[in-house]
Amino acid sequence: MATLPYADVDSSLRALAGKAEGFGRLSIGGLNGPIYTVTNLSDDGPGSLREGCRKKDPQWIIFEISGTIDLSSYLSVSSHKTIDGRGQRIKLTGKGLRLNDCEQIIICNLEFEGGRGHDVDGIQIKPNSKNIWIDRCSLKDYDDGLIDITRSSTDITVSRCLFQQHDKTMLIGANASHIDDRCIRVTIHHCFFDGTNQRQPRVRFGKVHLYNNYTRNWSVYAVCASVEAFIFSQCNVYEAGDKKKTFEYYPEKAADKEEEKCGMIKSEGDMFLNGSESRLLTKDEACVSVDNFHPSEFYSKWTFQPATESLKTLLQTYAGWQAVPRPADLVSN
Repeated sequence: MATLPYADVDSSLRALAGKAEGFGRLSIGGLNGPIYTVTNLSDDGPGSLREGCRKKDPQWIIFEISGTIDLSSYLSVSSHKTIDGRGQRIKLTGKGLRLNDCEQIIICNLEFEGGRGHDVDGIQIKPNSKNIWIDRCSLKDYDDGLIDITRSSTDITVSRCLFQQHDKTMLIGANASHIDDRCIRVTIHHCFFDGTNQRQPRVRFGKVHLYNNYTRNWSVYAVCASVEAFIFSQCNVYEAGDKKKTFEYYPEKAADKEEEKCGMIKSEGDMFLNGSESRLLTKDEACVSVDNFHPSEFYSKWTFQPATESLKTLLQTYAGWQAVPRPADLVSN
């Protein structure tokens, strides 16, 4: 079995900090703050997750208990926070997390399920948020997106996450009028999109690096490049069900342009199974003036393996919430 990336992140409590691969690699979360321990499953109040997340100073948040936190409203996460679910099993339901105008966030080893209400996402990242790492989370069954990244939020990594039982899974760039979203940069790797319908992800304007993900049995498309998006799809496994279209292209007109444009997808080393259709547009067809970006322009290394059956097995086992112990060291408090 291949070795997972950053295998040393569970060696000590704060070893997570700065260990993301890709665009979110500078995320340190609450590295420089004290430990905050969640001692109850209340929506708010002393010892609650909400109280820890609203503190203005850096915090490394851990959990003393397992169970479900039913959120009556979005839980806003302030800058310099690590929400570290290792060692327990915490499920968020009702609403989700909101990362609003913040930076330096790590979210690790949580479950999100059953978010209800208009515009309710599992994790909503907007506006102007940056240096974020979402790792080993399981997300399903929200009324809107599971993870949405919009309004000039950038330098984000989503890794080893499991997405299930959902329609519009991940939106990156919400509207063709949001031209400042040209700054968006996201890495998605070692994730398992298991029967989600579409948007794995859908991208406007931003640069997105997808590698070593497994996407299967979608019902609309797997990946979509809308206006001016640039997607580098590397060594992923795409396994179709009844719907065969892997890559979709939706032309739209940016607010400062006169003509509609879609985006571009570059596929390198991907595996297409069960009749997956992998049509790629030429530069002229996409009406773009530059070639698709390469991630090496922005970071020097990332851990990946060829797209194989063994990769499928790996991701079915190790994507999403994991029953890993919390590292025992609670020093540097």
